[in-house]
Amino acid sequence: MSETPIENIDIQAILPHRYPFLLVDRVTELQVNQMAVGVKNITINEPFFQGHFPGRPIFPGVLIMEALAQLGAILAILSTPGNAPPVVFLTGIDKAKFRKPVVPGDQLRLQVTVIKRRPPFWKMQGKAFVGDDLVCEAESTAMVTTTTESESVRE
Repeated sequence: MSETPIENIDIQAILPHRYPFLLVDRVTELQVNQMAVGVKNITINEPFFQGHFPGRPIFPGVLIMEALAQLGAILAILSTPGNAPPVVFLTGIDKAKFRKPVVPGDQLRLQVTVIKRRPPFWKMQGKAFVGDDLVCEAESTAMVTTTTESESVRE
């Protein structure tokens, strides 16, 4: 288990995402091959709030899904041994449900749990909470590969 939080600067060393698309601010818990918990702070300064929606800003559901996928990628990367850095590709989302709107000032608590792992594929259950309220849940699948394997796929 990760004993200390994984801070934003460390997340940037793990994921290729950057502002405005890095959607995990901190990982607070991580058990290799099992689960991870993280947070995303929602602020009015997010660029998409200008159009989603003027006068009633709501954090887009697709970005909640992306935040869960990024947390899942962090878990998969830190659970994959080897010399070459792993790359994670989202391959599917199932059973997505959005239960309540997320607004500026909220803190999303993200939680992913491994359902099944058959390399190179991972299946995870993701849940997002604001306080004790479940605001989103879904299952996702991803493929974990090395940089050299993903480069040969593009050729």
